[in-house]
Amino acid sequence: MVHGQGDHMGERRKTAGEAGWHVSRYLIWATVPGARGVAVANLFNGTCGICSPIEWALLAEADDLPRDHPFVARFARRGLMVNFDERAALQTLGRAACAGPQGVSLTICPTMGCNFDCPYCFSAHHGKAMSRKVQDDVVSLAQRMLDASGAQVLSVTWFGGEPLLAPRVIESLSSRLISVAERRGGTYSASIITNGYLLTQEVADMLAAAKVQHVQVTVDGVGAMHDATRRLADGGPTFECIVANLRNNKLGFQVHVRCNVHENNKGEFDELRAYMERVARASGNDITCFPALVRNNAAANMRSQQLDLARGANMGDLLVFQQVRHFGPARGGFCGAHSLWDVGIDEQGRLHKCWEAVDKPALSFGTAHDWNPADPIATAASPDNLTKFLNTAQPTSDAECLDCVWLPLCVGGCPYRRLFESKACVAYKDDPQALVRALYAHMRAQN
Repeated sequence: MVHGQGDHMGERRKTAGEAGWHVSRYLIWATVPGARGVAVANLFNGTCGICSPIEWALLAEADDLPRDHPFVARFARRGLMVNFDERAALQTLGRAACAGPQGVSLTICPTMGCNFDCPYCFSAHHGKAMSRKVQDDVVSLAQRMLDASGAQVLSVTWFGGEPLLAPRVIESLSSRLISVAERRGGTYSASIITNGYLLTQEVADMLAAAKVQHVQVTVDGVGAMHDATRRLADGGPTFECIVANLRNNKLGFQVHVRCNVHENNKGEFDELRAYMERVARASGNDITCFPALVRNNAAANMRSQQLDLARGANMGDLLVFQQVRHFGPARGGFCGAHSLWDVGIDEQGRLHKCWEAVDKPALSFGTAHDWNPADPIATAASPDNLTKFLNTAQPTSDAECLDCVWLPLCVGGCPYRRLFESKACVAYKDDPQALVRALYAHMRAQN
């Protein structure tokens, strides 16, 4: 025997675990009727697929498989096994979300006034429109943010209040902001969140010319169900006017109909979705429908008008439907509150890190006139109102969240709620099988 050959032949091969491989910590799974195997979703990679019975059996022992076992490579390609710390990666992605200059995003409130009086609204309304001086400050801020970030993308969301109460502000500011982006050789896009009551053909044409590509309109049900919560300030109904605007006008943008779901209407989302599909067919407009939870908030409670919050399994089902539409790889950020380059601007030019804060001057971190993102702390009037939102990009001090399988999806939940109320877990936290089965059905439908 050649010296050394026997020693080599007798060496024990490293296991996958010894070589640094382990089963992903972000797997959830479910059996699926009619499928031969187990459906497995990876919440970090944003993938879902079937594991055959033999794959499923071997996955349970994967750490002990020889490193060069062919199934280790197969599991690695599918993200079922990884050789890095996924939780640390999420924390890194979260930090990157604070500063990554993918684009500059402004949420602009032309007015905080509103023509509706919805019982669950989180905003306090007042009717003043944005002045020309504040508009000048907004344009200057957009230029500073683009310069400091080096970004080539400027996106705007028109918000309020009801932004269509100040259409001339939208028209004028849009023209100026489009010019800011184009002079840099960049791109501009816009969306608007509106109650839809003032969405006439003339207004729709103005929005399309202002490069608005997405319009969100809230409809809480069909007919009287909607009118019970989405009513005019004088108490009048709004459903027929909103639907007429969606059906009778030619809309040069996508319309996303949001249904605010509460205990009284939670069983009627499917009816509303079917209704809106008929409106889309009749009009030729691009209209889709999605659910969102009504939740407790201070502004509504002060009016003593908070609705009964939705409870029960049906809510989990509705939000699973919504999650499937947006399922994808973890990016580390939950919302714009995690990015330095995403700010909200109220009608007086005050800057905020959250849509739910734009009506609360005490939570403003500065002004469009004074704040310079190239020196964000020194130029902020209230730096803590900036940093406390940014620092929720990963809940590194919350042991429960860090150990939770849902972390790639929720990133610790809504920053505003975490800071000022209480953290909110995903509605289907205790029923992961529901999400897996929905993801698998969606995957099959796409293929």
